Amino acid sequence: MSKELLLMVETVSNEKAVSEDVIFDALETALEAATRKQYKGENNTYDEFHEQHDNEIEIRVEINRHNGEYETYRCWSVLPEEEIEFPGKELTLEQARHIDEDAEEGGIVEQKINNVPFGRIGAHLAKQIIIQKVREAERQKIYDEYADLEGSVIHGTVKRLERGNTILDLGGNVEGIIFKENMIPREKTRQGERLRVFIKQVQRENRGHQIILSRTAPELLVELFTIEVPEIANGTIEIKGAARDPGGRSKIAVFCDDPRIDPAGACIGMRGSRVQNITNELSGERVDIIIWDEEPAEFVIHAIAPAEPVAIVVDEDSHTMDLAFPEDKLAMAVGRGGQNVRLASELTGWRLNVMSEAEFAEKTGAEKEKTAQMLADKLDLDIEVGEILVREGYHSIEEVAYSDVDELSEIEEFDEDIADEIRERASDILLTLAIGDEEAIEASNPIDTLPGMDEDLLLQVKLNGIQTWDDLAELATDELVEMTGLNDDDAAALILKAREPWFAE
Repeated sequence: MSKELLLMVETVSNEKAVSEDVIFDALETALEAATRKQYKGENNTYDEFHEQHDNEIEIRVEINRHNGEYETYRCWSVLPEEEIEFPGKELTLEQARHIDEDAEEGGIVEQKINNVPFGRIGAHLAKQIIIQKVREAERQKIYDEYADLEGSVIHGTVKRLERGNTILDLGGNVEGIIFKENMIPREKTRQGERLRVFIKQVQRENRGHQIILSRTAPELLVELFTIEVPEIANGTIEIKGAARDPGGRSKIAVFCDDPRIDPAGACIGMRGSRVQNITNELSGERVDIIIWDEEPAEFVIHAIAPAEPVAIVVDEDSHTMDLAFPEDKLAMAVGRGGQNVRLASELTGWRLNVMSEAEFAEKTGAEKEKTAQMLADKLDLDIEVGEILVREGYHSIEEVAYSDVDELSEIEEFDEDIADEIRERASDILLTLAIGDEEAIEASNPIDTLPGMDEDLLLQVKLNGIQTWDDLAELATDELVEMTGLNDDDAAALILKAREPWFAE
């Protein structure tokens, strides 16, 4: 059997492209399993034991890699007597030393036994384990080969279609799958067709497809431009982002800090050849080349092209922009089914509100009116004066209080005395608010008077807005732990200390 065994290992290794060690390991595992299933022991109680413990014996098989001969050993763990649960594979130290006089507790003792002849069941079991081990080795080999390629673009040949999913042959007997949702809508593929695909994920699992591919990922567009445009490949032009409506339209933002190079022109190519190659690869998907700008409003204006806004308002707090367009350009700005504004929003990372000039005027007018009324009420001014301040770009009490008197006095309707009075009123309001905050802190015990506060701890809580005992008392233990790095017990004790005035009341 030894020669046949070596021949079989060599054959399987060559056919499956896995190492011989993997095949030998699989054979040893199979022989061990088959031996456990057939081994009867040397006593008449083994059958009863077999029924109670379901083959609870340990077997080790060692195959000689050179001549194919193998030896079988029965193994026991050496444990204290009170820890013995499975006598078929566990022995006390006294019992173990009958087998090996050098045995020690916590170790393993082995006894060589006869190789059990395998019948039909044993051979079938061995075959199953070998197939499983070989399959695991093949999947690990694929994972090792493709894991580093995750996030890149490769070629594949359409092999077959399965329930709307497309199976690609990647070469070397390796398959990848494009799930239906990752296919370009309405794209027709046929068996034998070569496609460029983006490796979305490489999985290690033993079931299902390992290599997940995509034709819709924005990264595919980026990689195609990197392949097609040498200036991008060598780093002269940088891709800042991409957004896609697969099969319909996409936008890609590019930037070059060399004023002699036109990044959009380089991506388009002579007579549009470069961008046309990419459009053909993506089943006719039109690609807009957008010039990136570090100024968000300018970037949005480029991204919303071909429509040009006549006015734009940026709200950095909500990360939104309102864009006004002439009535006859509004549909172009929105695009079919909202496609243009959606892609521009995705590309820039800003929420874009597209509206007509009339709607823009109504919205901004209402907001200006609201701000003017707020300034007038707080500064005790006529509404007309509030409207003048808004018109000149003042939208908060802070902006008025910190403004320059000379700038205010340059407003046509103001003289120096009026400007000085308005600024003084705004400063008084801020001072009153600040005093109120201080009084609130004093009324609630400043945080630095809390017992148990050292300098480092005090600095950490103040940086997180904790100014009073009440502020700290309202925290949960895990919040204080995350804020300061204290352990749970110390944090809980500190919070309870801060809450003591509540119970005293």
